[in-house]
Amino acid sequence: MMTSCATPKERADLILVGGKIYTVDSVFSVAEAVAVSEGRISATGSNDDILARFEAEKVVDLNGLPVYPGFNDGHCHFYGYGENQVRYADLRGSQSFDEVVERLQKHHETFPSDWILGRGWDQNQWEIKEFPDNDPLEVVFPGKKILLIRIDGHAVLASKSLIKEAGINGNTIVQGGEVIIGGEGEPTGVLIDKAEDAVKRLIPPLTAEEQRKALLLAQEDCFSQGLSSVTDAGLGAQTIALIEDMHQSGSLNIRINAMLNPDLESLNTFSARGPLRSEKLSVHSVKLYADGALGSRGAKLLEPYSDDPLQSGLILHPKEYYDSICQWAVNHGFSVSTHAIGDSANRFVLELYKQFLTEGNDLRWRIEHAQVVHPDDVKCFGSLGIIPSIQSTHATSDMYWAEERLGAERIKNAYAQKTLLKQHGWLINGTDFPIEHISPIYTFYAAVGRKDLSGYPEGGFLPGQAFSREEGLRSITIWPAKGSFEENLKGSIEAGKLADLVVLDRDIMTVDEKEIPEARVRQLYLSGKQMLD
Repeated sequence: MMTSCATPKERADLILVGGKIYTVDSVFSVAEAVAVSEGRISATGSNDDILARFEAEKVVDLNGLPVYPGFNDGHCHFYGYGENQVRYADLRGSQSFDEVVERLQKHHETFPSDWILGRGWDQNQWEIKEFPDNDPLEVVFPGKKILLIRIDGHAVLASKSLIKEAGINGNTIVQGGEVIIGGEGEPTGVLIDKAEDAVKRLIPPLTAEEQRKALLLAQEDCFSQGLSSVTDAGLGAQTIALIEDMHQSGSLNIRINAMLNPDLESLNTFSARGPLRSEKLSVHSVKLYADGALGSRGAKLLEPYSDDPLQSGLILHPKEYYDSICQWAVNHGFSVSTHAIGDSANRFVLELYKQFLTEGNDLRWRIEHAQVVHPDDVKCFGSLGIIPSIQSTHATSDMYWAEERLGAERIKNAYAQKTLLKQHGWLINGTDFPIEHISPIYTFYAAVGRKDLSGYPEGGFLPGQAFSREEGLRSITIWPAKGSFEENLKGSIEAGKLADLVVLDRDIMTVDEKEIPEARVRQLYLSGKQMLD
């Protein structure tokens, strides 16, 4: 009687072979094949090794295509992006205020409503780089309630009827914000930072069905771009509860790290509940805003703006407010993530964190954006364990006008991703979508090339701050996972980790730099399941 001594093969659910698989492990190894079982990576290796060890009903030949860990956006507004899809006119890229009005007309014809909402205008892209006023809106939409949010979300243009309903007039003063006044002493309709709140709170909330639709639309677009995970930089308890419900029902599958808004309801909810960590949903940080944005001159600078010596920006709340939220976070086991753009705001947040953090900690408190950091303050990121969370595409979007705001010397301290990277050897990268394009490939391109999609400027913007391609890939995979304490769960293609994989039509690690933005997603696997048709 003859018997076989061959070792039985292990059963897998999915095997990918014939690829160039960037594991993004500690040594940045590259494999040919990967086996997936029960939603996790079983092994990586050569084609012969994996096929000798595993068998599966589904074996996919990649024909040389590259595979990367599922992309992870370390800072975005996922729910807000979906909400924009449902109700806001897209004003991004408009070249004049006349074009803004034309887009609003088309949107209103398609989606008639008592409200006209839009987002994405940027006066820095117009021939006349000045804030608009609401007079032209009255000509086309007399008496309508109109709210148009600037590209960065830190300024709005409101119609006259909305300004009146909000109780805003020429004498209105707002702590942490500004009402822009025209030549006749009346509001122009432009409201900056905290002044926005009075009109934004008047917008009727989405219905429950609209909220679900918004989340699903956002997920669809994320999957199409190869994003398996996102960090939403500020959600309330009710939205988080909806996400959790949709995760449990299986209608929503994207992995979300949600920063908690510091409103009373949300803080009370999570005071009782504590941090939340699961494979799909993580809630363990609270989101603060120190200042506004550079484009609307709300970013708080140590010295006045070079193009407006009367302005130096705004800190949005009294110091006591920040102290109280940070203390809440410490008391309840949460970390803190704070938006800070200007060098004064970054210094303010570093000094704030210093009250609560000890040297050598691994609490991973974060500064979101860290756009302008004084050289004297950079070392504080390293000594206090504070993680910079940057967005490489902000540099290539702002580079046309940023030096006008900051001047020739101060611009050298701005968008300094490589300088900040040296503090820990890792940082978090994201898009900040919908402020920037949702594509993580564009983020990678901006990080390594420091250029816009047309290839401008030759040599790159502040080229000494460019990442290597390895650093660029880590910044959109394993490092954002580490930023949310999930580096042992995802972010690399290693045995035991979630099988979140993205397949592209070309290798962004080797193609000519100008080809990187042309890369397209061929397939996304989430826990080994195919997400794209």
